Amino acid sequence: MIVAIDGPSGTGKSSTSRAVAAALGLSYLDTGAQYRAITWWMISNGVDVQDPAAIATASAKPAIVSGTDPADPTITVDGVDVTGPIRTPEVTSKVSAVSAVPEVRARITELQRSIASSAATGIVVEGRDIGTTVLPDADLKIFLTASPEARAARRSGELKGTDVAATKEALVKRDAADSSRKTSPLAKADDAVEVDTTDLTLEQVIECVVTLVDERRCATDNTENTENTEKPAAR
Repeated sequence: MIVAIDGPSGTGKSSTSRAVAAALGLSYLDTGAQYRAITWWMISNGVDVQDPAAIATASAKPAIVSGTDPADPTITVDGVDVTGPIRTPEVTSKVSAVSAVPEVRARITELQRSIASSAATGIVVEGRDIGTTVLPDADLKIFLTASPEARAARRSGELKGTDVAATKEALVKRDAADSSRKTSPLAKADDAVEVDTTDLTLEQVIECVVTLVDERRCATDNTENTENTEKPAAR
């Protein structure tokens, strides 16, 4: 079972995805952390993040390893734990520019597909282009949305002391950048189930997604059983 959960920042993707994976015994992959990790590496190594050519040239250099345990989703770059450093405002402000470079997206997409294909018990993969580009054949695709105001309030709550209005402005700006990039833009897959989290608690969102996964599992099992029953007996 591969579950793709997409949506913009502040919709509850990470918290929901981790909780759903833990509840259902699935692996978990935060693809946004991978793009943050390569952005952190670029900054740390003096690469001009406003120069797409420089980013493209350096994109294959860092070794990024993602842990898929929902209870402890680690990420390292060249053996260094960057779980904390990738969440700084500096990385946040520059990740859209880095992730828009086609060579970066190709490198990270290949890594994501490899991780998903090797998840023996199934996996929940969250990001912005999972259902449309990375894993278009995912068993279930979910697109989380929420109003800009709700998203800004949540993000400000996570980043203690930040201004809600400024946070909203930053979120809207990143939405525009992610949705308009030429390579793998933020978009809802045609066959994705949209869940508006504006007026829902985190627990309600988790319950909703777990229900959707269970329903899809049952539908898949019933289809497989029907196909097996209809197969002619071997002669």
